[in-house]
Amino acid sequence: MASRDVVALRFREDWGRLVAGLIAWCRDWDLAEECAAEAFAEAVPAWEESGVPDSPLAWLTTVARNRARDRMRRRTNEEAKLALASVGVSDVVETADEDIPDERLRLIFTCCHPALPMAARVALTLRTLCGLTPAEIGRAFLVTEQTMERRLVRARAKIKNAGIPYRVPPPELWPDRVEGVLSVLYLMFNEGYAASSGDALLRVDVSAEAIRLGRSLVDLLPGEPEVRGLLALMLLTDARRPARVQGARVVPLAEQDRSLWNRGQIAEGARLLDDEVPGGPYAVQARIALCHDVAKRPEDTDWAAIADLYTLLPATPITELNRAVAVSLAHGPEVALPLVDSLADDLEGYYLFWATRADLLVRLGRAEEASAALDRAVPLAPTAPERRLLRERREALDKGD
Repeated sequence: MASRDVVALRFREDWGRLVAGLIAWCRDWDLAEECAAEAFAEAVPAWEESGVPDSPLAWLTTVARNRARDRMRRRTNEEAKLALASVGVSDVVETADEDIPDERLRLIFTCCHPALPMAARVALTLRTLCGLTPAEIGRAFLVTEQTMERRLVRARAKIKNAGIPYRVPPPELWPDRVEGVLSVLYLMFNEGYAASSGDALLRVDVSAEAIRLGRSLVDLLPGEPEVRGLLALMLLTDARRPARVQGARVVPLAEQDRSLWNRGQIAEGARLLDDEVPGGPYAVQARIALCHDVAKRPEDTDWAAIADLYTLLPATPITELNRAVAVSLAHGPEVALPLVDSLADDLEGYYLFWATRADLLVRLGRAEEASAALDRAVPLAPTAPERRLLRERREALDKGD
């Protein structure tokens, strides 16, 4: 494997761990990220020349800390000098962190400080923990890269100016941060299950990491129904991943080989759900996923129940679009199309709005309008496999299929 490929792999595996350790060591968010990025950049030529070290993370940590020390020494203010004198190679996050054994989970709790707006907590953690770019995070929030970059800058400034410490709060304060932690894991999983950009639809490493952290959170807070609900949602959704892509082609849910679905994950996800209904938003979404997973054939799916479950979720444009799909399959496309069209102002730049509208128009026999909708969807689709699927649908319409 070429050194560049090894560095890319280590970036996916070690970015969050490296940045977490650097922040704990130097207490400077920007400096930690900058030096981590420089260490990865330096690894490409160094490992090409000398080979990959036995412990890549230790190598990256040493290089990043050396870069940080150099910058800290160049600072002239007294605060920087005191900080340099107070940190050592063996420094770790404060003793309260012992209550949270997973270092990346500790970082999530730290990022999700109540003084930060919720969107900023989520965005900052996705950037710091996963190394996602502002463009990728912006897609998750349906905002531009520039807007997301400004949010990240403001979040870091808030941490610095307000003196927010890099530490984990005591257990009695964890509930104040759980909502932000759950949002982070949810968006992290989504980025892995349906990548926001690139040639690959799936980023299995990211979704697997979200599930792993979800398990750690359930162990930490076993009595929180929404924590269990989120893990259930991730498991029930990820169970369909083996059938979701064939080669370079995205396979729609109705066409998937359901024998490939992970029945162990489905059973585990179902066990995590409480008998009480409806539950919170994550539990409701998990129940929707379970409706899909237990249907032996696409025509066995209880679309009426799914449509009803969507009414229990906050009425965001995305939620309403998903509900409209369920309504179309339960009550017909003529009922659902006005629901979709009512979302045009909010979702004009979202490819699934146009793809959904095209599907409804095809079912209503309005092929020319459907083709126009697909033409709008193709350039908006974030990944190459999704663009390919939409082009295939467009070509099928041209052939009259």
